[in-house]
Amino acid sequence: MIKSNSKDTASKIKQINKTIKLLQKEYGEIDWEARRDPISELVYTILSQHTSDINSIRAFNSLIKKFKSFELLKDAPVKSVESAIYRGGLAKIKASRIKEVLQIIYENIGSFDLSFLSEMDIDEAKSWLKSLPGIGPKTAAIVLCFSFGMPVMPVDTHIFRLSKRLGFINNKINADDAHEILEEMIKPDKVFSFHMNLIRHGREVCQARGPKCASCVLSTICPSKE
Repeated sequence: MIKSNSKDTASKIKQINKTIKLLQKEYGEIDWEARRDPISELVYTILSQHTSDINSIRAFNSLIKKFKSFELLKDAPVKSVESAIYRGGLAKIKASRIKEVLQIIYENIGSFDLSFLSEMDIDEAKSWLKSLPGIGPKTAAIVLCFSFGMPVMPVDTHIFRLSKRLGFINNKINADDAHEILEEMIKPDKVFSFHMNLIRHGREVCQARGPKCASCVLSTICPSKE
């Protein structure tokens, strides 16, 4: 647990607030809009693991086109699910995982309506999602963020990389722990826009290899500037 009154944390919060302002000036403030309903977001996020966005979307669209409903998907043969999502990679693993998750959800609540999560506090909603097989902090955060607009911070590879480079977290922190640490340091009403802008900046400027430090809007405050 972070000590909110520590000098180190106060310094990191100051750094985050500067970053938020600079990214917002560069890219604008992003307003939240629901991306998918919660169960669709959950299934999509499972499909997105270890593959590109393009392949994830293709696999998801193929899955929905083939099965029409999550009830039909839940009861479908694993091989049929595999064939629908093969282009997304790791089809065998993901098909089994999706079916298992859907079956457990249906057994627990009798439907695929996850709207009840919006009535829980954030920690409770996260715990419910993470109780499902194979669902970790990142997937739980994505569902709560993009389906409900909760002030949670999904930590993907871009967020994780930039958070280290900019000094928000140290090199000993793993990606799973980074979710909670970052959320505690960001104002709730700034989380979504910051998340989206930081990802964009990671893709376009602060890339894993060859970061474009010379043209980076964060160069004046970045401790890792080359």
